[in-house]
Amino acid sequence: MVYKVVYLDGVEKDLKALDRAVARKILNRIDTYLRQSPYELGKPLTGQFRGYYRYRWGDYRVIYKIAEKQILIYILRIGHCRDIYDR
Repeated sequence: MVYKVVYLDGVEKDLKALDRAVARKILNRIDTYLRQSPYELGKPLTGQFRGYYRYRWGDYRVIYKIAEKQILIYILRIGHCRDIYDR
């Protein structure tokens, strides 16, 4: 099953803060791989982020939530691992 990806408003700001080539690669990986199998590629988060998943690509993380009934993936944040959980 292929999920539709929805980017929330703050993701555009996150992407502008990244190097353009890195941002393109992350978006490509989301479109190519994460849409196909969000449960297998992502790791469930715990604590205050319970219910969300993270997808790791090198030093970068994609924080997302899966809406199974609507077949959607909501991308909440994209950024470097050192500050992705700060906001």
